[in-house]
Amino acid sequence: MLHDIRRISGLFDMRADFVNALPYGSGHINDTYITWYDQAGIRVRYIHQRINGNVFRKPFELMENVKRVTDLALGTLLADGNPEAHRRTLTVVPATDGKPCAICPEGNIWRTYPCIERARAIDEIETNRQAYEAARAFGFFQQLAANLTGPRLHETIPDFHNTPKRLAALQAAVAADIKNRAASARAEIDFALARAGDCAVITSLLASGAIPERVTHNDTKINNVLLDDVTYEGVCVIDLDTTMPGSALYDFGDLVRSAAPTTREDETDVSKLDIRLDRFESLVRGYLSSARFLNPVETAHLAFSGILLALECGMRFLTDYLQGDIYFKTSRPTHNIERCRNQFALVAAMERKREDMERLVLAVASVYDRR
Repeated sequence: MLHDIRRISGLFDMRADFVNALPYGSGHINDTYITWYDQAGIRVRYIHQRINGNVFRKPFELMENVKRVTDLALGTLLADGNPEAHRRTLTVVPATDGKPCAICPEGNIWRTYPCIERARAIDEIETNRQAYEAARAFGFFQQLAANLTGPRLHETIPDFHNTPKRLAALQAAVAADIKNRAASARAEIDFALARAGDCAVITSLLASGAIPERVTHNDTKINNVLLDDVTYEGVCVIDLDTTMPGSALYDFGDLVRSAAPTTREDETDVSKLDIRLDRFESLVRGYLSSARFLNPVETAHLAFSGILLALECGMRFLTDYLQGDIYFKTSRPTHNIERCRNQFALVAAMERKREDMERLVLAVASVYDRR
């Protein structure tokens, strides 16, 4: 369904004349349009996006989070004299009533950002340089948000990375076994339950105060970083819908989980799956080059974070499989259990190489005097 973007544009303080709009991007959740405007004789582009209210049940709280974080980032960049301040962070264009989003007559909620020019997102990391730049960009995003003051950000998706609760959900799905699939997944269930002790490591560190709660992105895939068209530098982190309180370890761990394996998430031949130590080292170098706020306990758990996030992801696939594939999109009846096996094979690979990974973290951290 195409939307009347000319009409939608009138909901925002554009201060420019609408020219044209086209659907944009490959996302499957929100409806996104790239829009051309004439701004005092100069052609400029903006992004208009409809927030999917079925996925994001608290869109106003979500946008309050985004506005607070992006305002802080822009203010910090300007105060530091960054010559590309408006290119290094998303900027929320206010609605005509001054709010960070607008409701159209049909009841849909829309937001607007200036387009970040001369940069693009990629769907798959192909080089260690790209891995380094993605990790550096996510670390820089967290660094900019580290000094956020005022009330705690809204938790728009409660317990998003609460691994003990993910384990409890799996155990409940095993007990219910509504699709009679538990028998066929016995090996995977046993794999997860054998690592129950790992599930509470980060939540326990947060609860004890050993690591602080931080502003986190919570979806640290490579396609959520824009890379400069010429230099390939990580320019700006995008897709801030899941930005909320969490642990920096969740962000780094999910980046390792998605960027460092030798195969894709849907690879069914798990004998091909391993962890690339060269790619992992690039992620560590990029992240620690910008995430200067980490405390020693956080740094010491960077290697473990990749293991935990792969375990959590595998448990989520397994839980959905046992419940009848009600959350993740699947293309075949065995899709979720295959994804689970892939993630658990990654867990096992990282467990085998954990000492090597920890040595790499220690070596890189020593360069930045963060041991």
